[in-house]
Parts: sequence; C-alpha cells; structure tokens
Amino acid sequence: MTSRAVPTTEPSHPAIPADLTRGQLLEIYRYLRLTRTLEERLTALYRQSKVIGGLFRSLGQEGESVASAYALERGRHRDILSPLIRNLGSLLVMGAKPVAILRQYMAKADGPTRGRDTNVHFNDLELGYLGQISHLGDMVAVMAGITLTFKMHGEARVGLVYIGDGGTSTGTFHEGLNFAAVQRCPMVVIGEYNHWAYSTPPEKQFGVKDLVEKAKAYGIPGVTVDGNDVFAVYAATKHAVERARRGKGVHFIEVKTYRRKGHAEHDDQHYVPPGELERWARENDPVDRYVKQLLQNEWVEEGELTALDTAVTDEVDQVTDACVDEPLPPGDSALPGVYADPAAATALWFRQV
Repeated sequence: MTSRAVPTTEPSHPAIPADLTRGQLLEIYRYLRLTRTLEERLTALYRQSKVIGGLFRSLGQEGESVASAYALERGRHRDILSPLIRNLGSLLVMGAKPVAILRQYMAKADGPTRGRDTNVHFNDLELGYLGQISHLGDMVAVMAGITLTFKMHGEARVGLVYIGDGGTSTGTFHEGLNFAAVQRCPMVVIGEYNHWAYSTPPEKQFGVKDLVEKAKAYGIPGVTVDGNDVFAVYAATKHAVERARRGKGVHFIEVKTYRRKGHAEHDDQHYVPPGELERWARENDPVDRYVKQLLQNEWVEEGELTALDTAVTDEVDQVTDACVDEPLPPGDSALPGVYADPAAATALWFRQV
C-alpha cells in the first residue's frame, strides 16, 4: 500500500481590505508620513518666524484626510475636494507639491498665491483642490454649486468637502447641505468630529450625540466611522463616492477623531482635561495604527516603511533648502491680481497722514 503525502499549505495572510493593492498601501503610508513630516517642518519654521500668519496642525487627524482623498478619482479635471485647515494630507494626495505648500505658508513671491494669502488658501482646479473660504460652513454651499454643474453637464465627477464639528452649527452649512440634498448633487461631506471647536467641546456645541444624526433632517444617508482607522475611512468614502457618481446624490460621513494640537500653534490647550492628549497619542494615533495593521498582517515589510521614512525626510529637507531663503513679494506687487487696475501699485498707493 502506497502512502500519499499530505499536501502542506502556507498560512495565508488576511485579504487587504477595500480592494487595495500592496502598492497602494505603501502609497497611502507615504502620504501619511509626508503629511506629518511636512507639518513638523512647518512648526520648526514657525518658531523661527519664517511662517507668515497662523499654523494649523492636523496631528492625530492625518488618517482621515489621506484616506478620504485617496478614494477620489485623481488627475486633470477629475474629482475635486475642498480642504479645511487640518486637511493638508488631502492636498498632498490630490497632487499639491511640498515645495509649493512651504512657499505658501512662508508667503514667498513664487508661492501659489504670490504671497497674497497663506496656509491652505490656494487652488489648483485642474488637479482638483479648491482652497477654503475662512468662514466655516461656506465651502459646503460652494461645493454644492460646483457639483451641481457636474450634474448639469453630465460629467461623472464627484466633489468632496470637509466640515468640522463646530462648523456644522453655521447657517451656511445647513443651507448648502439642504440645497445639495434637494438637487441630488454628486457630493460627499466629511464631518470631522475632532472633539474641539477651538476650545468648545461638542456637548456645548450641539444637542445630538453624533454629527451623522444631522444628515437625517435633509433626507440623505450617513454613516459614522472611526476616523483614526485608515481602512474604515477609505472604505466608507469609496462607497459614498461611487454612490454619488451613479447619480444617487449627497452622502454624509462622520469621522470620529481627535485634534491633538491647539486650534493653531499659538493655542496652549489649557482647556483640555489632563492626560487626554497623552492618552490619544498613546492609544489611538492614526499613523501608528495603520503601521501596526500593515505589519501584523504581513502586507508589507518593515524595511519598506523605513525606506519611505528616509525618502520623505530627504524630500522635505531638499524642498526646505530650495525655498526657505527665497524672497518675499515686493511691495509694488500687492495690487496686481487683486484689482484689475492699476497694473502695479504706485510707490505711495496709501493715503499719507
């Protein structure tokens, strides 16, 4: 009687969620690491008085920005998004260059707005990002108008807009969302429940427990996801984007996350309960959680992540060196591009006293 060898099988790894590929996992990690490293560099420049105006960090929220933007169709004249001050990662995903972002924050003459504005207030409509209006809530109405044009022109394009928990209390948020819902605009709204509207906690901002409850009033579907779980945010956004592209209208996604820096770099966060920042950093950092998932499931090698860390640091070093000493715009360039006439400001364009 002959014996038959029992075939052995290699233990299989869990399937990668949301139909992502191994290459995409590494690309997402690069955007996460680039976002954090670039903001750390901006912090150093801010403390050297090289950043003009305020600096708004996304520490603790990088995961939801990168993952949501990654679910869009990117490229010339494809989908479009409007970031808020804590969505630097979404800009990078859509194609914004680190050197342009540094120039913008330092108000350099060769920056995207030629020194006329700062932080994320700049556009590239071909690549698909639209700088925010500072008044909270306004971009929901703006994106409703943009996505209505997609619908009217028969374009299979989607718009994504971010809104903070405090911003959902503004009138323009409600007006814009109601208009988009009635018109069935191909729009996705990311509601960022990050626990602080400057220094105001959610329980003093609105009466509902979850932001997603507000979507019900407009007859639009909504879902709440863990905003620090990159895979959960990506899967929810991908579903919402595909639904909007099929003509099903607006979708609201609430991401539960946490703002681990102050409203801006000058904010000392004295209003945060003791130990809360440390607990979120220790237990619920989106980058750490993503890395843990990648390595525990053996989807990538640790050496690949280390190589990306080195490459990102080198890139940020190089672009900083390339632009940090560039000149600010000359004074006589202040008016062109703002007013049609004059073409340039006179030496004394202001009123003498």
